[in-house]
Amino acid sequence: MKSAWNVLKEQIGHFYLIRRLSLYELKSKNKSNYLGMAWEVISPVIQILIYWFVFGSIRQRANIEVVPGFEVPFIYWLLGGFVLWTFFYQAVIQGSKSIYTRLLILSKMNFPMSVIPNIVIFSQFYTHLILLGITILIFQVSGYFVTIYFLQIFYFIFATFFLVFAISLITSTLSTIIRDVHMLLNATLRMLLYLSPVLWQVTILEDPLPTIMKINPLYYLIEGYRAALFGTGWYFAEHWRYSLYFWAVAIILLLFGAKLHMKFRRHFIDYL
Repeated sequence: MKSAWNVLKEQIGHFYLIRRLSLYELKSKNKSNYLGMAWEVISPVIQILIYWFVFGSIRQRANIEVVPGFEVPFIYWLLGGFVLWTFFYQAVIQGSKSIYTRLLILSKMNFPMSVIPNIVIFSQFYTHLILLGITILIFQVSGYFVTIYFLQIFYFIFATFFLVFAISLITSTLSTIIRDVHMLLNATLRMLLYLSPVLWQVTILEDPLPTIMKINPLYYLIEGYRAALFGTGWYFAEHWRYSLYFWAVAIILLLFGAKLHMKFRRHFIDYL
């Protein structure tokens, strides 16, 4: 508990630094491209179109029933979940290698290493906000207007950020010690895409598989995003037991990640 509290205090105390360095991170990553930061939006848009073509257009997918009595075209259902998946995947992948790729720089700078994963996560978060804004605009033009239920999007954004940071604390520490962890994580996340309700409905499975799939906390976040975007209800309140489960998992991951990070960070430079 003490380790987690120290890590959280470091994030709060260096929030201004995190915000500034995350913007620099985003700009420097795309400075050699002609289109610059536009690729941060173009790339996921291309992925969405590919998945829609493969899973929706070729197979002539029927409308998806978001809640009983309310169906939406597959492309909008896909977009509602994929906008979250893109942020989760990129933030976790980049966060996992954030420390060991910057060890030489970190050894010459005077700020806690726990803020490094957060800098990378924030740089991906800016892109997420742009994609989310585009998604909302598309939904408005398509007739899926913003309702009072959209307010819960802020809760699910915070929940996603919390989970990603907790995971990144663990993976960035382990990846610094064992480089193979990053490669394993990349393969695992690609598999997780097909084990989450991003490309297909989990409800088409027979019991108890849907219940087993809900063990994945990403299920909670994706369905929450869709509930906010389509205005189908207060997902976090209607599924309050699932909300408790999600936060239990997220807090446990944070406690473990903080403990692991604080234990090894003094020795990170030894793994160069």
